[in-house]
Amino acid sequence: MPLRLITALLLCGLLLGAGNAAAGMLDLFGDDQPLNVQVADPYIELHTGDGEGYPIFHVEEQGAQIEILKRKTDWFKVRTSNGKEGWVAREQLVRTLTPDGEHLEIHDASKKEFTFHRWEMGAMGGDFENADVMTVYGGFFFTPNLSAEVSASKIFPEFSDADMIDASILVHPFPGWRISPFFSVGTGLVRTDPDTTLAQESDRTDQLAHVGVGIRVYLARRFIFRAQYKNYVIFEGTDNNQEIDEWKAGFAVFF
Repeated sequence: MPLRLITALLLCGLLLGAGNAAAGMLDLFGDDQPLNVQVADPYIELHTGDGEGYPIFHVEEQGAQIEILKRKTDWFKVRTSNGKEGWVAREQLVRTLTPDGEHLEIHDASKKEFTFHRWEMGAMGGDFENADVMTVYGGFFFTPNLSAEVSASKIFPEFSDADMIDASILVHPFPGWRISPFFSVGTGLVRTDPDTTLAQESDRTDQLAHVGVGIRVYLARRFIFRAQYKNYVIFEGTDNNQEIDEWKAGFAVFF
């Protein structure tokens, strides 16, 4: 597999992990206040970190009170009444009791939240007129049907490198569909850095505009698959503007 594609996949994974962790904290703690619960099982296990691979260092018995401090995917950082802090797995935490005596409900993302959320970020890779391209983007939704997006791309033409920034407005005509189409229009800048050993051209920065179409597919929880096509016009300062086709796909998280 080409090194550039491996790099794109790693970048995508890092973004998704970071986004999912941040989104998880928002799920349960919208006001950022600790939540007090009571241990209902015979005991609950505290790990030193957020995963099964971390050792258990403390056990709280039935009836004990604990504070839930924050969430990271399916692991929750808690604090005991005597000040010990550790991580508890979701499957144990859902069996604790709230001050009202009810089992704790842990809210996860759903298709309904996919229909309308505020923030989205992701990474994509693909083809920019026969050159590899890697993109990271962040978006904000004003309404279920309208969002704004900023992206940064690295392009690898044969005899140069190029960087592109792009701002777009996206229209989502059917936000409630699991496979949701969208249309985009936007503008930006592309900076080209020729290989000076092979070409005599100097660095240049050109304005661009684009129109595009794509789909966003709700996978599960907060994960989205996204594929899109854009047609760019690069204004090179002459009468011969350059037209570029771009195809990309990748993954994103919303929160």
